[in-house]
Amino acid sequence: MKNIPLNDTHIQSGAKMVSFAGYNMPVQYEGVNIEHETVRKGVGVFDVSHMGEFLIEGENALELIQRVTSNDASKLTIGRAQYSCLPNEEGGIVDDLIVYRIKENTYLLVVNASNIEKDWEWISKYNQGIGAQMRNLSDDYALLAIQGPKAVEAMQQLTSVDLSAIKYYHFEVADFAGIPHVIISATGYTGSGGFEIYCKNSEVKQIWDKVFEAGQPYGIKPIGLAARDTLRLEMGYCLYGNDIDDTTSPIEAGLGWITKFTKDFVNAETLKKEKEQGPERKLVGFELLERGIPRQGYDIVDNNGKKIGNVTSGTMSPSLNKGIGLGYVPPVFAEEGSIVNIQIRKNAVQAKVVKLPFYKKEND
Repeated sequence: MKNIPLNDTHIQSGAKMVSFAGYNMPVQYEGVNIEHETVRKGVGVFDVSHMGEFLIEGENALELIQRVTSNDASKLTIGRAQYSCLPNEEGGIVDDLIVYRIKENTYLLVVNASNIEKDWEWISKYNQGIGAQMRNLSDDYALLAIQGPKAVEAMQQLTSVDLSAIKYYHFEVADFAGIPHVIISATGYTGSGGFEIYCKNSEVKQIWDKVFEAGQPYGIKPIGLAARDTLRLEMGYCLYGNDIDDTTSPIEAGLGWITKFTKDFVNAETLKKEKEQGPERKLVGFELLERGIPRQGYDIVDNNGKKIGNVTSGTMSPSLNKGIGLGYVPPVFAEEGSIVNIQIRKNAVQAKVVKLPFYKKEND
């Protein structure tokens, strides 16, 4: 089990620690609902230093990235980031990731903690004929996600750049909390705005302390992985290992928008055919029409009790106070408004297919 750099800080802050993707991680502090609301209405900080970071450099860096990712990285200018995925050769997904263009020929790939080794080997395999320079920085870098509608105002005193001017999926390499060069990225997996701060392990304690000092008047709190999960699920964002994996295609997962057939990439032909013909199943969002909590692995059944799919992610939504989930169903059940049933123990609980995201700003 690996420890993230601020392991002791989290324990001192009263975090409940659990094993996640081979790391000891804070899952919650005060409780999921309180932490969830802190991010939706104020500002909270997640330590997601378990994530992986690969630096791809050199004149062939873009060629490699274009080959292994589904999105079109040639559209990235310096200071921009892009959500993408690594398709495998069987129609599934190796991982989802964010690609940052740092300099002319320098890119940062941020990957899921559980897939660091797998992704590194996968990208290296395709680099054999291309020869880009690759560096795995995962063990040297920390990542804090400062999320919520008050994040900009609360953090502005810590940097000389205008945080309100950094657009969504854009970033600056600038001073922050007394550290000269950190990545301040207007990204995050909560749907409530804010930033992700990439820094060296040796710098993260200073940043953490100064962030909490600056955020104190705004009611800033540390937030665990459990609330990160409820927040991302309310937005309908996919979680690798739940909603997408080696057996799910980006087309059926609703990730056609990051799958660009204007270039050649791994397994592009198969995925293009699938897009043209339509997938055999689709990832949908659903809301329970009765009380109940849908859990990962529960069956989705039709009105006759016949299994038509399964729940990939599910929870009691803290913002909506109802059971919500994601799951794969045949296209005939994927239309908005379709009624399906979630098999919760002995009961088939009615659910309605809804348009994502579940959480919309007017819910405030």
